[in-house]
Amino acid sequence: MSLKNPARARRGATPALAAALALIAGLLLALALPEPALAQAASAAEATVAQETVANPYGLEALWRQGDFVARGTLIIMVIMSIGSWYIIFTKLWEQRRLMKSAEVAAKNFWNAGSVKAGIDKLDEGSAFRFIAESGQNASEHHEGTLVEQIDKHTWVSMSVQRAMDNINSRLQDGLAFLATVGSTAPFVGLFGTVWGIYHALTAIGISGQASIDKVAGPVGEALIMTAFGLAVAVPAVMGYNWLIRRNKSAMEQVRSFGNDVHNVLLAGKRA
Repeated sequence: MSLKNPARARRGATPALAAALALIAGLLLALALPEPALAQAASAAEATVAQETVANPYGLEALWRQGDFVARGTLIIMVIMSIGSWYIIFTKLWEQRRLMKSAEVAAKNFWNAGSVKAGIDKLDEGSAFRFIAESGQNASEHHEGTLVEQIDKHTWVSMSVQRAMDNINSRLQDGLAFLATVGSTAPFVGLFGTVWGIYHALTAIGISGQASIDKVAGPVGEALIMTAFGLAVAVPAVMGYNWLIRRNKSAMEQVRSFGNDVHNVLLAGKRA
């Protein structure tokens, strides 16, 4: 009897142990289930939170609205500089394009004519090359008068043709001085606006007695817009000036070549 009782006890304890293990597993499963649910709920809550958009109170609009007459005047001056620079750049490019096209017409039509007068008629009205040819032709035909006769015909024609080419060169240089002025002064105008803005920002901070980062960084950053604007005005002006100067040199080479050929034809009867 004593040998059979322990076996029965073990057989009776097996179902109880299995039930206890099942209970523990259920508790662990129950404890584990809320964790992903809480994570999903937290992510959903973060996704549904609306992001607050903070408007920049120190932008260009605020600078214009809050600035005094000096700050606004500086901005207006730089806007005028920028508009004038772009106007001159596009205008000079259009004039240079017309001059290059006139050079092609002159090379194609003028030198195939039977005479200088016939070649002049083939050139466009208002063309720079027609102006040179007409100046040389008039000087050649009207070498008369007491004072003019004291100058030999060769020198008189040469002076007339050279004067015409100098006039064209002067017309090509129109407006470039404005670009050079804008390119050299716009950064300093912007710097003046920045110094003025920082001065007023520091004065306001000193009066209020608050020197926190938002009181310092905001107004100072707003004032630096002036310097950036000045550089944005100066860089296109400098690049446009250098580009137009290089194109003017190329155009004047064709003008001088044509003028020298006209001079030789009027005096020697043939091109060099």
